[in-house]
Amino acid sequence: MAQFKWEGIYPAMLSPFDENGNLDFDMFGKNIEAQLDGGVHGLIIAGSLGEASVLSTEEKYDLLTYALKVVAGRVPVLLNIAENTTAAAIKVAQTSEELGADGLMLLPPMRYRADDREAVAYFRAVAQSTKLPILIYNNPVDYSTYVSLDMFEELLLEPNIQAVKESTRDLTNITRLKNRFGDRLKIMAGVDTLGLESLMLGADGLVAGLVDAFPKETVVMYDLVKAGEYKKAVEIYRWFMPLLELDIHPKLVQYIKLAATAEGISTPYTRAPRLPLIGEEEQRVKKIIADSIATRPQL
Repeated sequence: MAQFKWEGIYPAMLSPFDENGNLDFDMFGKNIEAQLDGGVHGLIIAGSLGEASVLSTEEKYDLLTYALKVVAGRVPVLLNIAENTTAAAIKVAQTSEELGADGLMLLPPMRYRADDREAVAYFRAVAQSTKLPILIYNNPVDYSTYVSLDMFEELLLEPNIQAVKESTRDLTNITRLKNRFGDRLKIMAGVDTLGLESLMLGADGLVAGLVDAFPKETVVMYDLVKAGEYKKAVEIYRWFMPLLELDIHPKLVQYIKLAATAEGISTPYTRAPRLPLIGEEEQRVKKIIADSIATRPQL
């Protein structure tokens, strides 16, 4: 099992498919190697960007097992948990641990909008079922549930709940979390278009999307912030922004897969109900990608 700190760049990995809708493990491995070559600090498998909603549970385990084999301990590998029931989430957590996962990213209950008491009980029950370190995904914009500071006060009674994927879109929340919990709760910023600001305000790292296509640029931007080279980091960020905005759209999967395909490290295929882009939308997105590749910064 890889030893890790909650810091650095963690790609929310794509799940490449072939034209028949089957998982393309060869391309998945190619993207993993590109991420590692770029210097990322960990991988998250089968998240929203990894199309968790259209993967079977066994396919998620297959992706985890394959990633662990390719990575071979070089960085930690986490599996995302997004289940409808507490029992199912516990089962995934325990199986992930048995398969050798290094950690878990945990979403609130899907479909049912839990209240604060129910959400805390869900998170704590999963945490108590495993020894794996856990990253709580706090994204009230997309998943309705807002994990408040008072809720984290209860959650941190579980020693393996160690970090939050901070996707509230409220940058002031980073300071509130730091003031309340210090380093007891690590902060991994989760919105690409707020990544640089989040790091400058003290986030420990990023769970990122466009890193799937541009790992080197993402890691260099992070390294520059950590070195205090803010002007150079901002230059990369301004180049990156048209691409990063592809992450904050309902079709982020199609968009980011197109970007990674242009870089030769993904396929463009998705599973229905997602459909390929057509017409003006396809042309517009492909132009953003092509223009950005043509003007990419010298690192």
